[in-house]
Amino acid sequence: MISTSLSLSNEDIVRIYGKRWDIEVFFKMAKQHLKLAKEIQCRDYDALVAHTSIVFMRYMFLANQNRIKTDNRTFGELFYACCDEVSDISFVESLYRIMTLAGNRLKTLGSYCEKTVGAFFDVIIETALQCAGLLEKPKLASNF
Repeated sequence: MISTSLSLSNEDIVRIYGKRWDIEVFFKMAKQHLKLAKEIQCRDYDALVAHTSIVFMRYMFLANQNRIKTDNRTFGELFYACCDEVSDISFVESLYRIMTLAGNRLKTLGSYCEKTVGAFFDVIIETALQCAGLLEKPKLASNF
């Protein structure tokens, strides 16, 4: 492979070439097989845009049919795989992460009492666990 940019690594050159190759295949298919340039004789801008849109839709239909015939995975499986990758974390886990980051930030500020901050964070986490139903609420005294 040859590149005009000397700063690119070999991996980057191959990656960019792969993207460009897909574009070249698309245009070759659109021009030769889907008659992008030969099927229309009009000079009107709107007609050219409409024709190009129709040719591109033809390509999308063919690409979709090709994928269905050659790829055993369904769109549903791909959808669920993507959902698993970005699954939500629980409220308690997110609160714990925020408290950990806040604690680390407090340590860098200088005036930091580990005992006070630890007690404060423990109360926040305990309250969150109680709200989430993961920890039993303490029974209040009926002296009021």
